[in-house]
Amino acid sequence: MNDRRVCLVVGAGDSTGGAIARRFAREGFVTCVTRRDRDKLAGLCGKIESAGGEAHAYGSDARREEQVIDLIESIESDIGPIEVAVFNIGGNINFSILEFTARKFYKVWEMGCFAGFLMGREVAKRMVPRGKGTILFTGATASIRGGSGYAGFAAAKFGLRALSQSMARELGPLGIHVAHVIIDGMIDTPWIRENFVKEVAAKPPAGLLNPDDIAQNYWMLHRQPRSAWSQELDLRPWAEHW
Repeated sequence: MNDRRVCLVVGAGDSTGGAIARRFAREGFVTCVTRRDRDKLAGLCGKIESAGGEAHAYGSDARREEQVIDLIESIESDIGPIEVAVFNIGGNINFSILEFTARKFYKVWEMGCFAGFLMGREVAKRMVPRGKGTILFTGATASIRGGSGYAGFAAAKFGLRALSQSMARELGPLGIHVAHVIIDGMIDTPWIRENFVKEVAAKPPAGLLNPDDIAQNYWMLHRQPRSAWSQELDLRPWAEHW
């Protein structure tokens, strides 16, 4: 029997997704990370392995059903049972509704919502027979409030939140912990610091969300006892206006 613990992070970028993968790797999880361009995962996997962990990189388009099915099958067959699955794809694109094409809207929805459904469905099929597992979805401010220019992003994130709630109600009684994490605020990344110089300068100390601190909350959700599960957790810096 394979007793290896596997954490899958779909959308393992350079900030939040990568930090989540590193956090679970420190706890002995084999981390399977994926994004469309597999080569971009080399740095993340190198960090995990240099710290004594085990990481496997996959190139996969999370919007394509056949690729998601193949991804989960490959991990379950070759690596081990997925105990934790994290969906961390964004799609934070700003377009005026007057200029938003159907093609762009659909693509944002595919990335931010439909892909979450595909991952959630496939890992749930594996977890339910085992009677345990954790499925975590990354949300945003747009999960609960649509903003000007963010119709597509908000539609996707609203949908992802609804998906997580429906899955939690169905799968919770079967032993699967499903939770949705609302990230409400700027995340401290090089891209944010380079593109929002004035906004970052106006922030007080610890006024940006630290990716490692975000990741700690994902670990906490997985470690929650069954008698007190959270379905939704909102994270924001102490000085954020909300």
